[in-house]
Amino acid sequence: MDFISDTDVIAEAVDGFLADPRTLRIQRDAALVADLALGGFEGLEYRVFEDRLLRDSMPILRSMLRSGTFITLSVQRYEKLNIPFFVSSENRQLLHSSDAERDDIIVDVLMRARKTFRTRALLNGGWNPNFRGPKGACCLMTYFIGRCMWDFRRVYLRWVKERLRIAQVEAALLDPEAFFRLLTALPHHGEPETILFSGAFMELLDAQPAETRAVVRLTCEGYADGEIAERLKSTPGAVRTRRYRFKKVLYQGANERKIWIPAQLHVNGVREQQRSAV
Repeated sequence: MDFISDTDVIAEAVDGFLADPRTLRIQRDAALVADLALGGFEGLEYRVFEDRLLRDSMPILRSMLRSGTFITLSVQRYEKLNIPFFVSSENRQLLHSSDAERDDIIVDVLMRARKTFRTRALLNGGWNPNFRGPKGACCLMTYFIGRCMWDFRRVYLRWVKERLRIAQVEAALLDPEAFFRLLTALPHHGEPETILFSGAFMELLDAQPAETRAVVRLTCEGYADGEIAERLKSTPGAVRTRRYRFKKVLYQGANERKIWIPAQLHVNGVREQQRSAV
């Protein structure tokens, strides 16, 4: 899927939700824009049009965001301008699987796009029903979805920062003393300096991202994967992945006889925890 074809991809998605033929929609949109221009794209008539545009675009955006097409096209647009924009596989999966997170993103995107659309498409004449380029003209809905793709980057980056803030808050609640209460009997390796639970464990954990630190804390406090995912605005799969990666670090430390691993982070302990939570 190359950059110059993104309008066609959007148009095909729009065609799947709107019954009227594309050419008919363009003609109708041209007449509507001419009427709205008489009022300076303001007033009650324009608000009715805008509300309908936002409402009708919601299912299209949900579908494209869930499939990942929306993200891919948005990233490609910014790459063409050499503007850094990256969406992690974890966040792609979250926006694929979580209705709530998709809608959070979409609502913010719509609120931004409604302003830029009015300015660029209508006041500045960016939408042209007589466009004669190689791809031809597009209907207003296609143009609007395209504007949403431009506004997605800023909304997404703010969304990522908010999720990171939530993880940092959860991770900050980590109490090293609480881990001692998980301990029934520390293994003794013969040398006191090899029993480095509070030091080595916390040193390894502190080197991890905030999301991982939060997952470890909540796991050790007895929360199930689904509960952790809900608190961190993540998915159970992402929670398990972060815990697995951290366990690899822990087991490496354990093999070097430097660290004790809490039962909750052993494979059997996690499985038993999940069964008891059912």
